[in-house]
Amino acid sequence: MCQHQTQCPSAESADRESARLVAHHPEQGWSLLCNGVVLFEDTGELLPDGRAIAPHRPPAGQVMTAA
Repeated sequence: MCQHQTQCPSAESADRESARLVAHHPEQGWSLLCNGVVLFEDTGELLPDGRAIAPHRPPAGQVMTAA
């Protein structure tokens, strides 16, 4: 599916969220990645095979900030 050089991580990879954006709809709260993953603003994901990944935000108080 990915035509980029170096190819984006597959939907099965642990780093699948680092694939390039194909479509971005912040007004609707989702983005489509090059590997077919739909990434939601709450950090949930929908994989190309239909599996859903629950939101995985860090617990409150454990958010890191830039120095």
